[in-house]
This record gives sequence, C-alpha cells and structure tokens, in this order.
Amino acid sequence: MKKVYLFLSLIAVFAFITVSCDRNDDISESIQNKAPTEKCTTIQSGDLVNSLGETITVGYTDYGYNYQAHMYNGEYATGWKLVMKWNDAWLSNQDCDGDGELDRHLGYDTYRGSGAWLTNHWTTSYLDADGNTCEYDEFTKIIALPEDATKTNGIWYNAEGIEIGPDIWGQFAIIQSIINDPCAGIEGIDYKSPDHPGLGNW
Repeated sequence: MKKVYLFLSLIAVFAFITVSCDRNDDISESIQNKAPTEKCTTIQSGDLVNSLGETITVGYTDYGYNYQAHMYNGEYATGWKLVMKWNDAWLSNQDCDGDGELDRHLGYDTYRGSGAWLTNHWTTSYLDADGNTCEYDEFTKIIALPEDATKTNGIWYNAEGIEIGPDIWGQFAIIQSIINDPCAGIEGIDYKSPDHPGLGNW
C-alpha cells in the first residue's frame, strides 16, 4: 500500500514541476547571483505570465495556486486534498532574469545546487473492508541535489558519503516521508534522510 501512495506522490511532484514549506534550516535558501530586488518584476505589476501565457495575480487561482505565497491548496484527484509549499529557488514570486515569467533556480543552469525544496501533504479518506471510514495522510519533502552529490543504486549521497535520499528525475531527492493510515496500522515516519537528521514532522 505504501508503494502505491508514494507513486501517487511522485506523480503530483512531477506535475507541479512541469506545469508551473515549511522553512528548513538544513537547506540553504540563498540564491547565488540574484539580481537586485529593484530590478525584479513582481506579481503585483501585472506583467508576469505563467507557462500557459496567462497573467499571474496575487491570491489563489481557480486551480488552487498562490504564487505570491509559495503554495498550492486544492484537489489532486477525486477525494484527495493536496497542499504544496516551496521556496524561492523552486519557484520565485518575481522575475529577476527578465523573461517575463517567475524565476526557477535563479543563478543556476539547473536545480542542482540551488537549494530548492518542495513539500507535499496529501489527505483523503476511504472505507475499509468492514465499512469503517479511515483517514489517510502523507507528507513528502524533496530537495534539489547539491552539485557534488553522487548516486549509487538510485540513492543520492553527499560529498562525505552520507545518504541524502532516493532519486527523483536526476536533480532531486526525497529527504522525508511520513504516512499515517491507522486502519492499515501505519503511522509515523516512513523515511528520513541521514543527511538531514533534524527534520521534524509537518
């Protein structure tokens, strides 16, 4: 069952990356080579567009995105609620490189080394074999890999050889997974990165 839910988690993460958390002191939020704030275009200007060419505004969109607040709050699938949070390096709320869109990994060619992170929190309910209503929730945190990370058998390691976490699409690693499904006897941390031992619950 856990494998099925994790697969759903990864699909949602991938969808967010292609279409478009809580603060973690273990992950740097600095963005190198960022242009001065006065040269950046903000959402409030009305001059920025999303990947579909639609003007981005403050507040929530009809789809549940709040780009200014760095979060999404809405439905993922029928009966599922999803809350996502991210930092500036993942998706900024301004344009500092002048392309008319919100910046991603500003100052870096890819996400690697950017300090980007994203959290996903899913909740739903279902009926068990006895007809009882069961509450399910899952929390996943992923980060962009440091530039000197290396991968062995699908797991990323830092320069000191400490495990960062399972690979996602070459540039990211899962550093925390928490699943609560009392009806299935599952509760608590499913995975925590040895490289980020200070992580707590959401």
